Amino acid sequence: MKTDSDPRFFPIIFRSIPHGIFTIDEHGRITSFNHAAEQITGFPAAEAIGKRCYDVFRTDICQQDCSLKRSVRTKEKIEDREVTILTKEDKRLVISISTAAMTDDGGNVLGGVEMFRDLSQVIELRKKLEKSYVFEGIVSKNLQMQKIKERLPLFAASPSTVLIEGASGTGKDLVARAIHNLSPRKDGPFVTVNCSALPDNLLESELFGYVQGAFTDAKKDKPGRFQLAHTGSILLDEIGEISPAMQVKLLRVLQQREFEPLGATQTVKVDVRVIAATNKDLEEAVKKGNFRDDLYYRLNVIRIQIPALSERREDIPLLVNHFMGHFNRLQGKNVTKISEPALAALMTARLPGNIRELENAIEYAFVICQDDSIELHHLPPQYSEIKRQSHDVSKIVLFDSAERDVIRAVLKRNQGNRTKAARELGISRQTLWRKMNRLGLTA
Repeated sequence: MKTDSDPRFFPIIFRSIPHGIFTIDEHGRITSFNHAAEQITGFPAAEAIGKRCYDVFRTDICQQDCSLKRSVRTKEKIEDREVTILTKEDKRLVISISTAAMTDDGGNVLGGVEMFRDLSQVIELRKKLEKSYVFEGIVSKNLQMQKIKERLPLFAASPSTVLIEGASGTGKDLVARAIHNLSPRKDGPFVTVNCSALPDNLLESELFGYVQGAFTDAKKDKPGRFQLAHTGSILLDEIGEISPAMQVKLLRVLQQREFEPLGATQTVKVDVRVIAATNKDLEEAVKKGNFRDDLYYRLNVIRIQIPALSERREDIPLLVNHFMGHFNRLQGKNVTKISEPALAALMTARLPGNIRELENAIEYAFVICQDDSIELHHLPPQYSEIKRQSHDVSKIVLFDSAERDVIRAVLKRNQGNRTKAARELGISRQTLWRKMNRLGLTA
């Protein structure tokens, strides 16, 4: 009984396989071109065979870092590399390629083979998924952030004071603006004050304004930020930095919605929604006597805690794509991809500056990058020096993120029924339950 594959079937398999495949000889000329390759590239096999591969398979890496050339030269197998090609009709198409060298029984290189697949539908699905993770400018797929986004309309409908806590650079200002935009006050002004940027005397005049003659340079009346925010919302950023004296004055505004501008004898009443933000633990500050407890309880009606980026690393690829789109529009570039090593470096970096630091890293890369893909060496030095073993960590994080998305979608499709969801996924109910616990999912 013969155990070897019958070579008569090779042409049939080659023609019928759904992925594009072509082979080249040692001189780089195409020797075979299957039906799927014709459909994807638009070139008929008769036209492609005999030509150099870069004349037909026109990718964005042909001249600089051709995967097929590298495989032929080094016998290295390259798998699932995302590249962009130009079809015969000059249409840009994103595909995934895998390459390998073809050798004889003695190990001598005879040429190379490349297999590729069209990623158009994957890219379209990816865009739809990414769009579903953007809400009022907040980009996240993290479970904790999703819960916050789900509750934002409820928070916005209320007139209550909001306290937003989170480290610097986590997007507290975006959450504050979202609350305003979703509220009945959305047509009113949204005013922001950085309480840590000014000393007490200037902060008081900035918040409450002054009248003519209140001090030497007060040549005319000037309304404060609370007056400017009338019928709208005011964001008091870095509220944890204000002095005890200012805390007393602010408490009166929160309690009575009134104040006196500097030098004034009459009280001004305002209709303002107050949103406060801080990177400090105000509860701890109250315990230490650094922050008034009565002011804290006035602020802490609706409390929103924004997790640090280190606690939501699954958001990093989404945020990178978001920032690439932003800087493409801003700088008129067309950077569409980020390499695995570059993304791995960002996924495993400490990023103490959170989202703001990530945005700065992408902006730096846009200055350096002259192609359509951000590579590891385009990132700031502190990231490009990260060891390549970070690849493995990022793949684990990305796999968990993808698995979480799939399970969540299947549960939703089955109205939370775990038995039906497990059946659709082809796993036992107990296995599904364990995965849900590990990934932080609920039915």
